[in-house]
Amino acid sequence: MLTGKEAVERINGRFGLHAGVRTLHAKGTFCAGTFIPSPEGRALSIAPHMNADSVAVIARVSNGGGDPSVPDYAPDVRGLSVSFELPGGESRTDIVAQSMPRFPVRTPEAFLDFVLASEPSIAALWRMPLTLVRNPTAIMGMRHNAPRLKPPASYARLTYFAIHAFKWTDAEGESRWVRYRLEPAEGEAFLSPKDAKVGGRNFLQEEITARLESGTARFDLVLQVAEPGDKVDDPTSVWGDDRKLLTAGTIELDRLIEDGDPFIFDPMKLCDGIEPSNDPILLFRPEAYGASFEQRL
Repeated sequence: MLTGKEAVERINGRFGLHAGVRTLHAKGTFCAGTFIPSPEGRALSIAPHMNADSVAVIARVSNGGGDPSVPDYAPDVRGLSVSFELPGGESRTDIVAQSMPRFPVRTPEAFLDFVLASEPSIAALWRMPLTLVRNPTAIMGMRHNAPRLKPPASYARLTYFAIHAFKWTDAEGESRWVRYRLEPAEGEAFLSPKDAKVGGRNFLQEEITARLESGTARFDLVLQVAEPGDKVDDPTSVWGDDRKLLTAGTIELDRLIEDGDPFIFDPMKLCDGIEPSNDPILLFRPEAYGASFEQRL
């Protein structure tokens, strides 16, 4: 069985070993702000952060790969992770999201195959086709995700998808399965590769820094609610566009954190009122994140 340490070592083989940074999403910026739940959100779960007036959050925006020197204008997955400080300040709950709405594979082993096969090399000419044969659902996902690999105008102008399902339980004991989206208040905006290069290698980091020095970045926490028959344990499953969408609250980021590490964002860091599915990739994340954390320290 794959271990977290083995996963980290294999990803290092793809991107190189870079001291002091995350194995994936190596290049990023820490921010802080506030989450305010909506009346809808309060009604959906007994979770402490959903029933407070507001809670503090720490967030990190990032590029997806494991090389911290990659230019921001390169095609890439982007990430937004948010950690909510629960009332009392002694514990937290996290959301980990990325800019691709479709996840390509169902298992940690298949994900590693996919990451390794994506390396630009002659070997990729046979690795990627073989990986797609083993994971045919990835083909449609890649086609759907491809337009979103374009560089965004800002980390604050992207929608981020937390691909896993979680069960929310309300005060009456009624439960529902949901997936999270973090939708930008200003709407989405993408750049052409040429225009992005004009901004320089670090334009996304510089833009979010300038933005938070003079203003804010706001996102709505949107829940896509499953219907009977929707698969909750499979991150590749597609829930229909007709599924109900509910706004559970608003995240407002208003300042930078100069040195956010050491910090782990872990979607299995949960609280009362929110439970995980049996999604194997979700369940594997804490072990992989722990191994990455040990390495970068």
